[in-house]
Amino acid sequence: MFEKLGLFGLFLACLLSATIVPFSSEAIVAGALALNYPSFLIVVVATLGNTTGGMISFYMGWLCKWEWLERWFHIKREKVERFRSHLDRYGVWAALLTWLPIVGDPLAIAMGFMRLNPWWTMLIMFCGKFLRYLVTTYLLGLTGWF
Repeated sequence: MFEKLGLFGLFLACLLSATIVPFSSEAIVAGALALNYPSFLIVVVATLGNTTGGMISFYMGWLCKWEWLERWFHIKREKVERFRSHLDRYGVWAALLTWLPIVGDPLAIAMGFMRLNPWWTMLIMFCGKFLRYLVTTYLLGLTGWF
């Protein structure tokens, strides 16, 4: 489906994969490489889409309230405070890890909930995700860009 949308489909797929929707952007990146899109363009579009999705998760956390965590997700305030102490240690640098499967999306949400600086978060998140797609395209070995 996404291949019919070209690079816009790549952007959308990478955006969705960075939200709470369970989705793998690497498969879409591999498909874009197989369709002979320029590697650098794939890396940039995938990074922009994934960062946009990560910031959507970040702002979901920003809008969240304590009562919602306790009532709907059954997360106790003490657990969030323990997580906050870990997040306080690394601050916005934790955004480098938002590309990780399973923990990346909750990390972005938590960073928003903790009200970390959105501009620094976005910049550092972009860098981590850019490196991810750079390495992904390299490892897939389908490119003449390197």
